[in-house]
Amino acid sequence: MRIKNLNPSNSRGLKKHKYNAKKVIVDGIKFDSGKEAERYLELKLLEKKGIISNLILQPKFLLQESFEYKGKKERAIFYIADFEYIQNGKRIVEDVKGVKTDVYKLKRKLFLKKYPRVEFREI
Repeated sequence: MRIKNLNPSNSRGLKKHKYNAKKVIVDGIKFDSGKEAERYLELKLLEKKGIISNLILQPKFLLQESFEYKGKKERAIFYIADFEYIQNGKRIVEDVKGVKTDVYKLKRKLFLKKYPRVEFREI
């Protein structure tokens, strides 16, 4: 598996990612950071060995349904994790984190409340 760095040097005035993460491509898939790409490679190996199964990238979970307030429609709120898979019959959801933003912290709490049977892991 070849990892391709998508962030050329900033010497030409290119915009730097606000969290210093470097986007990379592995297996034709674009990841937001090298750390997330490395975790993907680890999970692919675990899946190949039969330790995990049903690996899903970027699974989307509904946290709050859309609704109308004073005639205005408010959009639904979703949490998009990095990975989801099955291990020993248990559903696992993972998020590879460098910086834990306030939005992430809030969505994580809402996820834990709404999906108590899913094991959540921060990597």
